Amino acid sequence: MTRTPVADAADPRLDDYRALNDQTFRRRYEGDRIFIAEGYVAVDRLIESAHVVRSVLLSPSRLERFATNASVLAARGVPVFVAERDVIAEVVGFDLHRGVLACAERLPHPHIDELCRTASRIAVLEGLNDAENLGAISRAARAFGIDGMLIDPTCTDPYSRRTVRVSMGEVLTLPIARATAWPGDLEQLRAAGFERWAMTPGADADDIWDLHVPDRVAVMLGAEGPGLSRVALAAAERRVRIPIADAVDSLNVAQAAAVTFATLRRPVSPAPPPPR
Repeated sequence: MTRTPVADAADPRLDDYRALNDQTFRRRYEGDRIFIAEGYVAVDRLIESAHVVRSVLLSPSRLERFATNASVLAARGVPVFVAERDVIAEVVGFDLHRGVLACAERLPHPHIDELCRTASRIAVLEGLNDAENLGAISRAARAFGIDGMLIDPTCTDPYSRRTVRVSMGEVLTLPIARATAWPGDLEQLRAAGFERWAMTPGADADDIWDLHVPDRVAVMLGAEGPGLSRVALAAAERRVRIPIADAVDSLNVAQAAAVTFATLRRPVSPAPPPPR
């Protein structure tokens, strides 16, 4: 790992990391080209993924922990810039406690057809505009065997810095397709053999614990508050609810996603022996 000390916050080699807390500037600067990963684990996952790492930025205190990635980064010719904490703070716009950043090139999203060919359990997200919820859902998806995600045209950027950080980098290894026609693209899931489950707290929905899990299932989740739209609910083969205590209004969408994904993996109980 070649370490390059940088002492001047105005050094153009650090331009990819500027003003990370200015969302308007970052959207314009990053576009569909690049994204930022923050923190040890997120950067570890980035290095394991198929994304091309452009550079890494570390504070000196983080060098020893990051040395495990040295040979991989050296083989790929990835520059590792080392700057004092105050210099990094001036570049990014705030005091970065983690002291570990990386910039990488974005891969194009797979087409929904490809997702349908390669996945058997898909999370479908409609209208999610909270980066942290999307990150938490992505982390749960990876933990519980969801092997693809379809997001509608209005969903927030899955590669925003906050999403990548909250997902602990897991979002970077999850195939994500962005729909271009909504809700029309949901029909492609049905045509590919997916049973579409619309998650809703509605009393008329099926209890998730009573359901057989099909070989191919697409779990549809809506934004915090409004939930799924009427057109999305109408497209589903099933409306499904998580039974919760009557005194509790609802679950956070990321919590609901994690419970649902975990339930899909529950072992099938063997049939009881016949009575004697």
